[in-house]
Amino acid sequence: MSDLQKLVQETADELVESGKERGLQVAVYRDGRQIVDVAAGVADPATGRPVTPDTPFYNFSIGKGATATVAHILAERGLFGYDTPVAELWPEFAKHGKEGVTVRHVLTHTAGVPGVPLDTTPEDVCAWETMVAALEDAELWWEPGTKMGYHAYTFGFLVGEIVRRATGKPISQVLLEEVSGPLGVGRELYFGMPASEHHRLAVLEDAPMDPSAFADMPEDLPMFKAAPMSLMPTAALGNRPDYLSADIPAGGKTSARAIARMYAALLGEVDGTRLISPERLREATAIAYSGPDEVFGMPSAWGLGYAIGRPGSAPEETPTVFGMGGAGGSMAYADTATGTVLAITKNLLAQDFETVGRIAAVVERG
Repeated sequence: MSDLQKLVQETADELVESGKERGLQVAVYRDGRQIVDVAAGVADPATGRPVTPDTPFYNFSIGKGATATVAHILAERGLFGYDTPVAELWPEFAKHGKEGVTVRHVLTHTAGVPGVPLDTTPEDVCAWETMVAALEDAELWWEPGTKMGYHAYTFGFLVGEIVRRATGKPISQVLLEEVSGPLGVGRELYFGMPASEHHRLAVLEDAPMDPSAFADMPEDLPMFKAAPMSLMPTAALGNRPDYLSADIPAGGKTSARAIARMYAALLGEVDGTRLISPERLREATAIAYSGPDEVFGMPSAWGLGYAIGRPGSAPEETPTVFGMGGAGGSMAYADTATGTVLAITKNLLAQDFETVGRIAAVVERG
């Protein structure tokens, strides 16, 4: 056991013992090789089933990193370009003045369609054709490319339908054929997860929440117009069997080591597999748009489908870091400067990224 593996395991165990976490995984890759593979705590408190390195977790937006990766692989094959109008692949999307939206706009969250109808139900989210029809009928919040706002749900369905129109296959199948299968993690990285596999998942729980968290937010915050409260990420939502089975590429079900392996194969070769060329990696991970987020209000910087900057630092301070965090405090990211990848998955949904910060500090020192 390496010193770093030992230090990270000790930190993970302390987080569980203190009650800060219930169950978690940590995976670190460096230069294409896994150097940390840590599991701690329980996947299911009701049975005491422990977390193991291959336990999948529903990690909400961490999955967007895999969604973007599928798009880059297809772009490299020439199925579309970043400046291809979405309507060229998907003509019905052009309604209400959306003919100018490009794949690049979608990947940078500047497409101008960040919201789903406010009467959208969880059942609707699980119905692909319903969500596609809602996007076709959507009206622009801003002129594409002029502003940025996090497309929390719509990003996944936009990219997913682009992929389906370009390949004739659902994005979950393309993920298996092009990413998780070649990397040997087909049973650990999913969008839609077969019901027969659900028993392997970690069960999500909500951490105690400050009741004033939403009370302090202005009622006219655009976030509240982008989706109904019933679709906000919670343990109840993330444990729903229909959510787990459905293709919802705004999120994903993954182990830490599976999503870390994907990022490592973006940076370079992993056991003979490299997902995209070095030139495409540079383009995909350069800052493509930065500015205030029109939906959530915070400053943001995006590459093509990946958030730029290490958690806890400004993007301009760590511009070589790219990845995605997930509601509840999970995170997966890579650093092109150091060749390092860190992924943390957990099942106690917190309102912060404290655990990520604590483990990242151990990894950086190591």
